Amino acid sequence: MSNVIDAALRRVDRFQRSHRVPAFAFGVVKKYGDDRGGSLAALVTYYSFLSLFPLLLVLVTVLGIVVGSGSSLAAKVQGSALSKFPVIGPQLSGHIGTLHGSPLALTIGLLGLVWGSLGASQAGQYAMAQVWNVPLVERPGFLPRLARSVMLLGVLGFFLVVSTALSGYTAFSGHQSLLARVGSALLNTVVDVGLFSTSFRILTPADVSTRELLPGAVLGGVAWTGLLLGGIALVGHELRHVSQTYSVFATVLGLLWWLYLSAQVVLYATEVNVVRSRHLWPRSLVQPPLTPADRRMLTAYAAEQRRRPDVRVSVGFDPPIEGEA
Repeated sequence: MSNVIDAALRRVDRFQRSHRVPAFAFGVVKKYGDDRGGSLAALVTYYSFLSLFPLLLVLVTVLGIVVGSGSSLAAKVQGSALSKFPVIGPQLSGHIGTLHGSPLALTIGLLGLVWGSLGASQAGQYAMAQVWNVPLVERPGFLPRLARSVMLLGVLGFFLVVSTALSGYTAFSGHQSLLARVGSALLNTVVDVGLFSTSFRILTPADVSTRELLPGAVLGGVAWTGLLLGGIALVGHELRHVSQTYSVFATVLGLLWWLYLSAQVVLYATEVNVVRSRHLWPRSLVQPPLTPADRRMLTAYAAEQRRRPDVRVSVGFDPPIEGEA
């Protein structure tokens, strides 16, 4: 029986390795598994969950100071931020207040919230370094990572304002027609692609060129827009599934599920960039033999463990690569 299964798997393996699209798709999925992408997504989800409410509290407080807590602009910006969480967004808005106090106490409170909300960005940088297999000795230190985290918060704030302005324009122009809805979706996709491109540039090691980041950014932006358009049905189904058992915790579980799904989209988009840039396909489904892409990947995983500049890592294979001593 095992021989029959092995023979069938090898036929499938030969097919996928000889066809570009299946080989590339399997290369992305294979690398996601090799990188323990599920664990990385869970790590990003955890820190995103911890960072979400401090960031929303900072947003609401700053808006209240700048434009007034009861203004229509503040309501639109807050609604635009919460719209990124289909179904559960309105429920989150009822649990967000504002900070009050003297200017000094308010400043200290806001800085403390920003500091506490940087965990998601730090986790994102770690995930990117893992996916790109950056050697430990070459990863940035605390201060460069902190600077990137602050930059990312600024970028997220900028694109939130752009998204709010776009939503306001769409509402003002009236979006009842199908053409207007399609145009709005296309504009949102362009904004999301810009957000992914900029975020990838900030989170990804500097030796990776911006051009190498664009395919995954386009894919991620399109996928993110699709998730938002279909998010009401997705999250609504998930909440109906868990609310019968978990009752008041259903919103929390729905939020965690949505954050995890979003993290997976980001990581898969990143894997597309890595596999394409380093030509990490075709990969073997059944081993032996190892393909050249398999060997390049295994070599990268070994080199990733370098912890000091004076350490050298060499990798050999049995049988050796042609031309290898």
